[in-house]
Amino acid sequence: MAKSIVYTKTGDRGRTSLIGGTRIPKNDVRLEAYGTVDELNTCIGMIRSYEIDSGSKDRLIDIQKKLFEIGAYLATDSNVADLREKMNYDESEIQQLEEEMDRMEAALPPLKYFVLPGGDPCISYCHISRTVCRRAERRILTMAEYSEVHPWVIKYINRLSDYLFVLSRYLSKHFEVNEIPWIPEL
Repeated sequence: MAKSIVYTKTGDRGRTSLIGGTRIPKNDVRLEAYGTVDELNTCIGMIRSYEIDSGSKDRLIDIQKKLFEIGAYLATDSNVADLREKMNYDESEIQQLEEEMDRMEAALPPLKYFVLPGGDPCISYCHISRTVCRRAERRILTMAEYSEVHPWVIKYINRLSDYLFVLSRYLSKHFEVNEIPWIPEL
C-alpha cells in the first residue's frame, strides 16, 4: 500500500487551491464558508460520539455526508460549472429534516421561552453545532455576494440549524436534563 502524504507544502505561503485549480488566499470568503461547514461537520461528529438513539445517529451520519457534499460544492471554483452541477439539490432532504423536527417536537413540551444552552455535554454539542451552523450560514451568504451559491444550500443550512436546536431539546428529554428557560428580567 502506497503511503499517503497529507502535507503538500503548497499552502505554506497562505494560499490554497479550489477544486478546479484556482489559487486563493486562505482568508478568502469561500474558504471561510467551506471551512466553517467542515467545522460544523466535526461538531456533529461529537454529538454522534454520545449514547443517543440509533435513529438520531443515522440521521446525523446522513447530515454529515451532505455537509461533505456542500463543502465540496463551496470549494469548487464557480468557473467549473460541470463539477458544481453534480451536487444533488434534493428538496426531500430538507423535508426529511422538517419531518424529523416535527416528530421530535411532538414528544416535547411547547417552547415558551429561550432555553439556556447546556446541562449535559451532548446537549451542549448540539448547541455548539447549532451556533456553528448559523455562522456557516452567514459565511455562505457572504460568499454568495461574490460567487453564485445555489439557493438550496442556504435553505438546507438554515433548516439544519433549526434541526440542531430541536435535537438539543429532544436529547434533553432523552437524558432527563431539565431545560432552564431564559426569562427576561426587564
